[in-house]
Parts: sequence; C-alpha cells; structure tokens
Amino acid sequence: MEDPEQIVTAARAWIGTPYVHQASRFQAGADCLGLIRGVWRDLYGREPETPPPYTPDWGETGSEELLLQGAMRHLRPVSRMQPIAAGQVVLFRMRAGAVAKHLGIMVQGGEAPRFVHAYMHHGVVESPLSIPWRNRISARFRFP
Repeated sequence: MEDPEQIVTAARAWIGTPYVHQASRFQAGADCLGLIRGVWRDLYGREPETPPPYTPDWGETGSEELLLQGAMRHLRPVSRMQPIAAGQVVLFRMRAGAVAKHLGIMVQGGEAPRFVHAYMHHGVVESPLSIPWRNRISARFRFP
C-alpha cells in the first residue's frame, strides 16, 4: 500500500483543476474518475487501464456498476468495519437504487473527515465528508 501522506499530497495538488468530462490532465481538466486516474499516475507512473468513452449521463441511464467493477479490478477493498482514513478512495451512490457514480480521495479522517473530488461546475475541490456525503458512501478502497 502506498503511503497515505503521499496520496493526500498528490490529491491536494489537483485542487483547482477545472471540471472537464472524461479528462485527466493535471491543472487542465478532470472529472471524478480523471482525478483518481491522475493520482494513480502520480503514484505508479502509468494507468492500469484506459477507460472507454462515457457520456455525462452514463450513471443515470445504465444499471451496470462500472465504477465499482473498475475499482474492484485495481484497488483493494476496505472493510466497513475499518475507520475512514486519509488515502482511501471513496465511491459514492448519489441516490438509493442508482449505480455508484462518484469518486473521491480521503485527505483527512477522524472527527472532521475531508475528501478531494472533481465536482461538476466547481472543479477539483476539497470538501468536508458531511453526514449527507457519508451516507452516500457505497464502498471504500486503498491503492495497492
């Protein structure tokens, strides 16, 4: 497993990158998957796979758990019994019954958890893991 401090530093470096659908270019543009891909490149030098093209509404129209499947291929699951901690990748299900379609990286655990994510109309930002966000967590992972 990579050093959580290294993951946090890599994730926070992306803050301020504009939101661009399907992009993963440091300071030029990224979506939530692009952020994870970019941090992976920072850690390992290259990506494990190239994602296929996807539409902005892919999470609204399909029923296949594409992000969850990809995370299971390349990341290591974290038990729900383990605490939320810096360096973990979080996968969110934005509404009950929908596919999990949003990703972020925890940059702080404990009593005031925070995560970095690429948010449409805002770009890559750091946000508190508020109760509404926490309730949307579908799964957590570690980088290998």
